[in-house]
Parts: sequence; C-alpha cells; structure tokens
Amino acid sequence: QGGERLGALSAAHAAYVIYTSGSTGTPKGVTVSHESLRNLVAENVRRYALDPDSRVLQLVSPSFDVSLADIWPTLCAGGRLVLAPTRLDISGDELSRLLRTRRVTHAAIPPTFLSQLPPEELPDLGLLITGGEAMPAEVRRRWSAGRAMYNQYGVTESTIISTTALIRDSEGPPPIGRPVANTQAYVLDASLRPVPVGVAGELYVAGAGLARGYLGRAGLSAQRFVANPFGPGRRMYRTGDVVRWTGDGELVFAGRADDQIKMRGHRIEPGEIEAALASCPGVRHAAVTIREDRPGEPRLIGYVAADDGTVDGRTVREYVTGVLPEYMVPTAVLVLDALPRTANGKVDRAALPAPDFAGRVTGREPRTATEEIFCSLYADMLGLDRVGAEDSFFELGGDSI
Repeated sequence: QGGERLGALSAAHAAYVIYTSGSTGTPKGVTVSHESLRNLVAENVRRYALDPDSRVLQLVSPSFDVSLADIWPTLCAGGRLVLAPTRLDISGDELSRLLRTRRVTHAAIPPTFLSQLPPEELPDLGLLITGGEAMPAEVRRRWSAGRAMYNQYGVTESTIISTTALIRDSEGPPPIGRPVANTQAYVLDASLRPVPVGVAGELYVAGAGLARGYLGRAGLSAQRFVANPFGPGRRMYRTGDVVRWTGDGELVFAGRADDQIKMRGHRIEPGEIEAALASCPGVRHAAVTIREDRPGEPRLIGYVAADDGTVDGRTVREYVTGVLPEYMVPTAVLVLDALPRTANGKVDRAALPAPDFAGRVTGREPRTATEEIFCSLYADMLGLDRVGAEDSFFELGGDSI
C-alpha cells in the first residue's frame, strides 16, 4: 500500500497484538500501543544501561511477549542480540557455552533454567534478569555474586514488565520490587481499598504500560481493565495476583487470587509458602498442598526437591518457621527426588504423596504414668499406633485445634 494512503500514526495506535497462552480458557489477543512499547524500551535501556557494546541473550521464542523485552530495547540501544537455539530441550551445558563463547553481557533466564546451568565463570555476564517463579536460595546465592541480578514481575496486559527488584543474597523470598517508570501499583481489598503494609491484597497496575485491551472482546476488557479510583478518567488492570507491601516499599508475591485457600479461619496463600520453602538453602523446587487424609482434619503439607546434596524436611520446616506466620507453616515437609510434573511442566499436585506421620515417631518410650496417659491420648488423636514421650505433637500432624 502506498504511503499516501496510510493514515497518520500516533502513539495510541496498536504496535502489536499478542495472544496469551490460554491456560485458563480461550486465548486472548492483547493489543499493545506504541506508547506502551516505547515506555518499556526506554525503561530497559535506562535501568540496564544498554548501549552499542551490549550483547543480550535472546532465549525466549518470539511467540511470547517476554522476547520483546530483549529484542526492542537491545536494537534501539544499538546492541547485539545473541540468539539461543529455539529448541525446548536446550541443555544447561549448551546455554552456558553460548553465554561464554559469545561473551553475553545481559541475559534474562528463568530460575528453573538457572538451577540447571553448570557453575562456570562467566566474567562478561554483568547483568542477569530472572522472574516468573519462586527463586531457590541457591540460585540467588550463586548467580547474584559478582553481578547485578534483578527479579522482574509483569503481565502481558501491562507490556511485559510492571515491577522489578535488585536481588541481594538475603534470607526469605526475594521481592518483586517497585513499579517501573511511569507505572503505578495498587494493593487493594475486594472493595478496591488499599490494604496496610504487610497485608495481602490483589495487585492492580496502571500507567503508561497498560495495554489497550483485548482484541474484539470489549466485555472482557471492561471486566479486567477497570476504572482507576486513584486517577479519575484512567484505567487500571486487575492482575489476579496476590501481593503485599514490605516496610521498605517493595512488593512480595504471595500467589494467585484464585488459588487462595482458607484453613481454620485463616486465608492462606500457597504461592507465598512455596516461595518461602524455595528460599531455604539447598532447596531447588517447592510445592504445597492441603491434604485431608483423615475426614475433617485438613493439613498443610510442603514438598521440596533438593538441590545438589540432601535436604532434611525437619530443617526446612524449622527454616520457614522463622519466615512465615505460624498458621502458614506446613505440618510436615516431605523431601522428594523431584516434584511430579504434568505434561505441560506444571506440578502434578494429585500425584504428591501422603506424608507418613507414623514414620516420624522416633522419641523415647514414656517412663511415668503421666507420660503414658499423654502419649496414649496423642496417639489416639493423631491416628497413630504410638507416640514417643519427646516427639513433637505438631510434627506428627497435630495442631492447636
């Protein structure tokens, strides 16, 4: 088509349409404007100091919007893209060799993949970006040493990146940080009121990165892109993710709103518990579920897969006791060789094994009549043949109720 027939282009016009994975239903086409894409490019070039000497890994397929956060900022800064093989089965050794031989300076790699890379020296890799899942403590410790490492959070509907945090080697789950440039983040209750610091609420994002909406689906757009009570005439996007503010103004991811469970009067965020488990030294992957192996007795059970070496479930439980509120600490933590996975790579929660509380009875036999009575009562309450006089009531499946 001749240029004379084209209408004037503005920042509000669509730059691209990209479809979500459709994991929760029919795939949705998200329309993103030139203004939103420009904001992403400017933010990444500035924050990550991209320039003509930058060599940026392109790991993700262009069919995913995350790839655009590598492609456009790099090209606009005059840098070079280092293309990784698009095969799904690329090995850690292959990727490590690519990073080393091409002298990659910037890379965005998910935590799961980082845990598979051999611990080689990569002196040129000065900046590493990760996100999208819980980060094991070992990954954070190994990869944050000697370089800048960022944890990012974002959604397609807010042009890929909404918040980011500079990672430090500290205890506890890493935060997802603060809003990027020209972006606002609100943590709200069901009535769209801000919640206090430390209280979990649903995350809403607004600002220059907000997409125009879903292509051809005005009704769905109106449900998810809602009026912003903090900016008259503006919109905000309901992410469906649960987060909380920390005292120093950063956000911590707690899970999905539709994954929330209620147990003994407490609202529990499985994602927050899984992140705490994964932050324990020596843990590679973590999952949590509620089991009711005895009717009327729900129990919160954690599962971890060890990093190199072995991990003791009791040690992991003691660790999260210092990180989580008491009501969110799993009754037991089981250590598995690997977490069971579905065909699409997600944790197969139905295949997670039941804990063997009977096998945890290790204490000495009761020596007094009082000990005999209490051990007998506890064994009856917990459905066990016996309980040792020094066994932990809670680690055997008991609770305060």
